[in-house]
Amino acid sequence: MNFAGKKALVIGAGVSGFAAARILKRLGAVVTLSDAKPEEALKYDFGGLREAGIALAFGPQEAALLDGTDLVVLSPAVPLRIPLAQEAVKRGIRVTSEVELAASLAKSPIYAVTGTNGKTTTVTLLGLLLAEKFGKEKTRVGGNIGYPLSEAACEIGTGGALAAEISSYQMEATEHFRPKIAAVLNVTPDHLARHGSMETYQAMKERLFREMAEGDWLVLNHDDERTRSMKERAACPVFFFSRQEALEEGAVLLGDMLTLRHGGAEIALVTTAELGIKGAHNVENALAAAAMAYLAGVAPEAIRRVLRSFKGVEHRIEYVVDIAGVPWYNDSKATNTDSAIKALETFPAHIILIAGGDDKMTDLGAFMHLVKERCDELILVGDAALRFHKEACAAGFPTEHIHDAAYSMKTAVDIAYRLAKPPAVVLLSPACASFDMFDSYEERGEVFKKLVHGLV
Repeated sequence: MNFAGKKALVIGAGVSGFAAARILKRLGAVVTLSDAKPEEALKYDFGGLREAGIALAFGPQEAALLDGTDLVVLSPAVPLRIPLAQEAVKRGIRVTSEVELAASLAKSPIYAVTGTNGKTTTVTLLGLLLAEKFGKEKTRVGGNIGYPLSEAACEIGTGGALAAEISSYQMEATEHFRPKIAAVLNVTPDHLARHGSMETYQAMKERLFREMAEGDWLVLNHDDERTRSMKERAACPVFFFSRQEALEEGAVLLGDMLTLRHGGAEIALVTTAELGIKGAHNVENALAAAAMAYLAGVAPEAIRRVLRSFKGVEHRIEYVVDIAGVPWYNDSKATNTDSAIKALETFPAHIILIAGGDDKMTDLGAFMHLVKERCDELILVGDAALRFHKEACAAGFPTEHIHDAAYSMKTAVDIAYRLAKPPAVVLLSPACASFDMFDSYEERGEVFKKLVHGLV
């Protein structure tokens, strides 16, 4: 699409909205950025946008914003169901997402990763692997990871590679998004407040490969029933990965060796002991990233080198410090129960767990069963504290070992410090979003780490 002279409305003043507005303006569009919140409630500096000639509209979003508009771009946090977007659809105005805008501008292939859990680790690892072939200067990691995909696409031009973390939110308003290689890691209950049902949530994940065809590759988790069944709806070749089964074709774990099996060849990569990231879930993430890199043409020796050297991402079972023989870990990125379960499974017992936050209202049964099995103490914060307390007691966790820290991370850390004696492990793994107390899981993790370092 030629954007010169077109009138574009970007809805949602976040990182992606800023990027879309700037890029569209640079391409010659007449741009308005709108957010339903008043300007003073938004923690951004809008000076640069104003200087660039981008119109800003804050507060109630009236239908008049659409008058003369040719294109509406939604930020990921903005649902397609909002009245303004629905009015645009009714008027026949094209409504799209920032990632689809990125795809339309990209001159290099997109290698996309989605799933309920493991996206950030997998896509970060994938970016390092792709850089082995395309070079660091021509490889970018963007999307849901915090760096707008549209900016990444414009930066690298031709001859490079885009590793994209894609969320279900970003898929809502896409029509023609087509990665060269895509992976779906897993699908477990999450974001149901936005999507309404597991069926709709899964359908958003499946949009990732809706436009893919012969010449593309779809990498799927064979061990996850929902992702395994996606092969039936894929129009492109499928390459499975599995930690549990020795598939004849795919990325598999044979004994303790991560292995690629393809076209009759068997390529041994690294053992689980050599793998730089630990935990069964990270074996799956590494298999997925290695499969994508191999299909993209990255040499096996380069894959081995990166798998050995990569040590994980910040806020995901991140070691912070040892205090008097007790290790402290920051797993702030565990924003749902499935992710928190994986963190609990990393440690055998004696966990002092800090959990809670902005409650996603997902089922807590399996999570609390593991809390009872592996945790000595449970410290609860935020909006979810009351429900988590009730569910923990219902699962048989002793109420005298449940501690309420209200809305204070400092109180939670102080309680954990008072209780922590070897062989305990202190783990922040909230199983909740952060928005009741923080702007992001990153801020939550940084606050936690600062408080913990302050104990030393």
